[in-house]
Amino acid sequence: MSRRVVVLDYGSGNLRSAERALAHAGADVSVTDDLAAAAAADGLVVPGVGAFAACMAGIEALGAGPVIAERVAAGRPVLGICVGMQVLFEHGDEHGVVTKGLGLLPGGVTKLPAPRLPHMGWNTVDPAAGTVLFAGLPADARFYFVHSYGVTDAAGLAAAGAMVTTAEHGARFVAAVERGPLSAAQFHPEKSADTGAALLRNWLGAL
Repeated sequence: MSRRVVVLDYGSGNLRSAERALAHAGADVSVTDDLAAAAAADGLVVPGVGAFAACMAGIEALGAGPVIAERVAAGRPVLGICVGMQVLFEHGDEHGVVTKGLGLLPGGVTKLPAPRLPHMGWNTVDPAAGTVLFAGLPADARFYFVHSYGVTDAAGLAAAGAMVTTAEHGARFVAAVERGPLSAAQFHPEKSADTGAALLRNWLGAL
């Protein structure tokens, strides 16, 4: 049985790329700003590209924050992608401006301490023990990243009960998080070819 998945349209993100990738992975997927559909779906995908503050403004304008939080509280799956992952944290600090996030994960998003930004292109990851997202993927699997900001406090996330997958670009940063119904990836599964498709199938299989 295919799972009903909503890609949340709040004005940001690779909406059609995510839609196509999820459909290819076997989901019954729609892209919509309908909050009732977002609340009712088997899985909700929160995409995001660009600036943390702009993405949060779009989420707030749509009134989507409570729907995302209520899904997580009720144990209903949510997947954040790229900046859609970042807004799940408590705050983002970009260009000296701190913007409040959804606060569903502890910690904040800051500029990566790397000599070359953005971190753009393919990179390997170090999956968390017990991971669902990366189950069955080879150790040298590569994913496509495009970002200058990220979460570097993997220890704080782990202390909060999250499974934390990391990657390295200048320094170690959080590449993915899994905690209960909430999953998130800093990279773009929809741009990560076969490895991204496998990860999406793993997520769908857990719905």
